[in-house]
Amino acid sequence: MYTRLKSSITVSILVLAAAFVIHASLNLLRPLGLERPVSVHVRKGTTFAETLDLLDKRGLLRDKGIVLVLGKATRIDRKIKSGFYRFSGSVSPLGVIGALVSGRVEVLSVTIPEGYDIWRIARRLDEAGMVKEDEFFSLAYDRDFLDSLGIDAPSIEGYIFPDTYRFPRGMPPEEVLRAMVAETRAHFSPEMKARAEELGMSEREVLTLASIIEKEAVVDEERPLISAVFHNRLKKGMPLQADPTSVYGVKDSSEPITLKDLRRESPYNTYTMKGLPVGPIASPGLKSIMAALYPADVPYLFFVSENNGRHRFSTTEAEHREAVRLYRAGRQLE
Repeated sequence: MYTRLKSSITVSILVLAAAFVIHASLNLLRPLGLERPVSVHVRKGTTFAETLDLLDKRGLLRDKGIVLVLGKATRIDRKIKSGFYRFSGSVSPLGVIGALVSGRVEVLSVTIPEGYDIWRIARRLDEAGMVKEDEFFSLAYDRDFLDSLGIDAPSIEGYIFPDTYRFPRGMPPEEVLRAMVAETRAHFSPEMKARAEELGMSEREVLTLASIIEKEAVVDEERPLISAVFHNRLKKGMPLQADPTSVYGVKDSSEPITLKDLRRESPYNTYTMKGLPVGPIASPGLKSIMAALYPADVPYLFFVSENNGRHRFSTTEAEHREAVRLYRAGRQLE
């Protein structure tokens, strides 16, 4: 009789275990079929039970009790990673837990085009949900933060490489900016550094000149020519007289530049000062950086826009004045 009772209990346990497994499987493996994406922020220090409560409130679990039991039995409860997560479509509760264990956090993407200044970069990072504008500027001019990045310039301007970036949502602003500056350094090869030393230029000076070229050039093949004009002027002690520098930090360079702008006193305005500005005026792309390092071997000292993306280059002031006259006459005929 004892043997029959023991067998009966064993069978009951097995039946219950099987029922539990089937129930757990149905609850964990069946897709949730979310009608819209669901975001979850698992904060650092949140307990496993608190995490399950959060998931349950977001409709990402069917039976949190089963998950709690299985989590503790398999020690998964100790492996949940904090961060922002986003779920959609036919994800299952098991897939949700798997994402939290593997740390498959929500990733944000942003593209920084060539020629963007820090105001446009700050706005774009804010719109992408990566860094708020006020957080960006609290770091962009912070001397201690700049020193930690090895930036010898008034701000982070020009040191953020134009590229497409993907960062985990919630990544600290300091880490985001560090990664973007590191991308600039990653593109500055040993050969480029050697070339800068050969020219007697620091990293800041190369990026500053490259940023001006970036704002002036439209056609790629003209970048080395524009660079040559500025290099030649620097050698002769002539002001660079680059229009974009006169409005830096005041208004967008796409707006009309006035005589008042050209006369504005500023450490960036190359009409009122000789030499390079105190720092870059935008984020230069690799082509402009290369042009700054390798100017064309030409004697040009002047250029004027032909209003079609190209420029007319001249060696003497008389040639330049004639080019300006022809350009203005052409505009009046349009």
